[in-house]
Amino acid sequence: MSTFIRTLIEQEVLHRRRFLLAGAAGLGAMAVPGVFGKGRAMAATNDPALAWSYRDRATAYWNSVVSGGEAFAESLGKPKSALVNLINEGSSEKSLSDLKSFLAKTGGNCAIACDANDSPNARPVVEAVKAANAYVSTMWNKTDDLHPWDFGDNYVCHMTWSDVKPAEDTARILFEAMGGKGGVVHLGGIAANNPAIERLQGLKNALADFPEIELLDAQPADWDTTKAAALMSSYLTRYGDRITGVHCASDQMAYGVIEALLAEGIDDMPIVSYDGNPEAVKLVQDGKLLATVYTNPYWGGGILTSLAYHAAIGTFKPSEEPNEHREFYGPTVLITQEDAAEFSAKYIDAVPDYDWNDFWGPTNGQIQYN
Repeated sequence: MSTFIRTLIEQEVLHRRRFLLAGAAGLGAMAVPGVFGKGRAMAATNDPALAWSYRDRATAYWNSVVSGGEAFAESLGKPKSALVNLINEGSSEKSLSDLKSFLAKTGGNCAIACDANDSPNARPVVEAVKAANAYVSTMWNKTDDLHPWDFGDNYVCHMTWSDVKPAEDTARILFEAMGGKGGVVHLGGIAANNPAIERLQGLKNALADFPEIELLDAQPADWDTTKAAALMSSYLTRYGDRITGVHCASDQMAYGVIEALLAEGIDDMPIVSYDGNPEAVKLVQDGKLLATVYTNPYWGGGILTSLAYHAAIGTFKPSEEPNEHREFYGPTVLITQEDAAEFSAKYIDAVPDYDWNDFWGPTNGQIQYN
């Protein structure tokens, strides 16, 4: 492990500690019950178990997602440990198996937030939840033909992010820094992941306006820092000086890219990434990354837990909500060196307080399909 990557990991650990301590300090404010919107009535007839099903907590992104879920649990007066972590380690089979075990253990009296790991796995996940008469909100990955309104109230909602335009924006920033010409390589996420597909499409959309820039290669690195470092090394071996810019589908992979470049003595390559993790924002401030995109994973993790929970206790009936409340885009913020310090002060140095009963406040409209 290089010194660069080791330092980033240590920074992530320190940030997680500060984040959790700040969350504990703000618990009093976050535990105040919010005001329910028009037409909603509190109907807490049971106490469903809470769970988040996701890949791992080793990254700043997923730590932030689950920290949001824990903050929601604390807003109910529960301990953080009331939120069960179902960690699938990147395996769709484990994701489904763990979820079925949780459903059996709770007798279906549960509320689950879930990233199904890849799009095809979302359907068996939802079908298992429906069969158990439990409640689930999903994030990021599902197939286009799978819709919450086809499963009554049990499939509460799906939230993803419209990644095409933000990824196109970062690509344009990259191409301008490259002087409008040269060769670019792309490092993508898991091939079947919706965000990986959309972020690559954003890059391709921007390429249409830059005829003197060539996409040399685009391969998946599975959202993984180590795999990204190896892939970038192979790109350098194959394309050498023809590479004049790098488009990364996540911050975690950008760390690996920087490691591989530093190993070759390259410290001035234009790079853009995605996710807005604290370490990446610092790299933007320092000029090591041109831009990243923040999706507010903390809010997303908390609000999806809240939606599943409130559907389970009868605060609202998902089947009575409009489609834009059942499939919707989360918020995105483009971060460049110009505004990175301001962003950091608002979202990283402090933990924002959110009303977990304002279910659709920061959302960006109904999901659109091609």
